[in-house]
Amino acid sequence: MLDARMTGEVRRRAALRRDLLPMPAIVIADRPAWRKCARPVDNRCEDSRMRGQATVLHLDLDAFFAAVEQRDKPSLRGKAVVVGGVGPRGVVATASYEARRHGVRSAMPMSEARSRCPQAAFLSPRFEAYRRSSEVLMTRLRQLSPLVEPLSLDEAYVDLEHLTDVAGGDIRDVGRLAGDLRADITRLTGGLTASVGVGTSKLVAKIASDLAKPDGCVTVAPGTEQELIRPMGVGVIPGVGPATAERLRRIGVHTVAELEAVPPRELVQLLGAAVGQTLARLARADDDRPVVPERETKSVSVEDTFETDLVDAALLTAVVDRMSARVAERLSRERLSGRTVTLKVRRHDFGTHTRSVTLAGPTDDSRVIARLARGLLRDVDASDGIRLLGVGVSGLADWIQDDLFQEVEELPVLVDDRSERRDEQRRHGRWWPGSDLWHTEHGAGWVWGAGSGRVTVRFETATTPAGPVRTFAADDPALSAAPPAGPIASQS
Repeated sequence: MLDARMTGEVRRRAALRRDLLPMPAIVIADRPAWRKCARPVDNRCEDSRMRGQATVLHLDLDAFFAAVEQRDKPSLRGKAVVVGGVGPRGVVATASYEARRHGVRSAMPMSEARSRCPQAAFLSPRFEAYRRSSEVLMTRLRQLSPLVEPLSLDEAYVDLEHLTDVAGGDIRDVGRLAGDLRADITRLTGGLTASVGVGTSKLVAKIASDLAKPDGCVTVAPGTEQELIRPMGVGVIPGVGPATAERLRRIGVHTVAELEAVPPRELVQLLGAAVGQTLARLARADDDRPVVPERETKSVSVEDTFETDLVDAALLTAVVDRMSARVAERLSRERLSGRTVTLKVRRHDFGTHTRSVTLAGPTDDSRVIARLARGLLRDVDASDGIRLLGVGVSGLADWIQDDLFQEVEELPVLVDDRSERRDEQRRHGRWWPGSDLWHTEHGAGWVWGAGSGRVTVRFETATTPAGPVRTFAADDPALSAAPPAGPIASQS
């Protein structure tokens, strides 16, 4: 968790500047004023290939899923919105800032979110709409630099080192560039906002963008990185989740400064060679990871076609476990990890379906992959036989962000993307809250709620005022599932 005093000061400055300036504020963290201390000692390794200028940019769209829903649904603007699994075991994928004020956060059980903020609109994800906005974002980033490393639909690193606009190393030039970028993204996406951090490394840029949230920019001047991160909690370092933080707490380590003071050999003894050595470097802001624009391997998967169709659930589960182990082995061998686990199923009639779930951070743990794949398998009707089964991992990264010591069952699944959901709605008259539909008389709308054979629809789109609400029979032939009707739909 970020140090509350630092976060509060950055946000206070950003709020003050937003009150004074017509454009979104740019906060430049050059010798942070909130911490009066001696010039920091640079403890980074002598052979480190750290950059001398702030040329790594990290951009993250603010409350992305919820913001898209508010953009496309005028009646929800300015109100609490929670997106995630709406079933009894669902979890929150994203909460709007209005919902966060009530304590709702990502990875929280949806049942707890409902009790904390019962007045919120609880919606299931609309991935088609999110992907369209993501495509606009990534296209704009690649216009800025050919070196763009997407981390997810709404988040990416950008390498600015080659740009003549920032070649002189003046962080004010970088700040102006970031401000123009954020304004362009808001215009191109129909109103979405982004938080941007710029620093000499991926680590510092990511921390800076967290400090900038929401809708701000923090640029960290070269030479101030250690001074910035030392007062922060150890949780700002990738890979340090609650369980690892607890292990560090037991040896008296709560902040990055305290972690920096621990000899690397002690961290290795406590956490293992790979993690211990990595944390020792990052605690000194020593991070020379490059921005990787394209990966030869975009996913790692294993699949098998069976000689005879399989119907036995136990046998199918054993196959999934074996495939998960093979996928994890390949990830480990290639030093990769991934956020999205996909199950591929081909039925007896050659119909092929995929289902996927997405974690908060990338993993290469075979236990995690197997748990998620088994969960997807439980939703598959195998009574008529399965011809082919496959397990894959995508959303790859060269950095494992989940907590090494967290229990496998505790790892949060943020998104459950069932790709055939729209077809199921057409066939069975099942409607998910928030999903797009079309009525032959009233036009485009979205599902306000459904149950007991009825579906309630609000007829509005991103380009209309807040619309009326009407209720129909769930199997009304005038209703059909529809693609998103957002402001950038025509660009896809």
